[in-house]
Amino acid sequence: MSLSSLSTTWPAAAGAPIPPWAFGRERPSGADSRPVLEWLLRRNCSITPRQMLAFYASLCAVSLAIATLFVLQGAPFVLFFAGIELTAVGLALLIFARHAGDRETLTLAGRALCVEQQIGNRIDRTEFMAEWLTVEPAAGQGSLVQLSGEGRTVRVGRFLRPELRPAFARELRRALRRAHGQAAQETKNSP
Repeated sequence: MSLSSLSTTWPAAAGAPIPPWAFGRERPSGADSRPVLEWLLRRNCSITPRQMLAFYASLCAVSLAIATLFVLQGAPFVLFFAGIELTAVGLALLIFARHAGDRETLTLAGRALCVEQQIGNRIDRTEFMAEWLTVEPAAGQGSLVQLSGEGRTVRVGRFLRPELRPAFARELRRALRRAHGQAAQETKNSP
């Protein structure tokens, strides 16, 4: 029996910058010099719709080939039941594919936070001003993150694991404080 020991933290690569955001990413904006901060939260899908279509087509080909062999041997009902089976599997895959692209996108540009939620074919878009927005858990520890402000409420984070939602809420609060601070600084510096 042997015993191995590893350090508790991974060493950082030499010269590699530590990203300031764990869930979001900054991208340059076209209008001014300030970057836009964006969080893209989406469903974790292990198969793309195109791969799923290829899988279903191969499943149909194999199943219908086997059913045809049984029909040639004198069992015609096998083709009927193979058709029912392939229809049921096709409907299940269609329902899955409809929600494979579900996502939540939060974009903080200047003092405005835009929340866009795409669930199935429906897209809901809500905009908040950073200084009027509160970020808190919807019900308790591990629940969705509730954004409230200006008489509107939106819950986000359904595609994050429950134990990651508090860290996401802290990061969002930090970004909103930074945006509010930058806006106050610009107002103070303007003539």
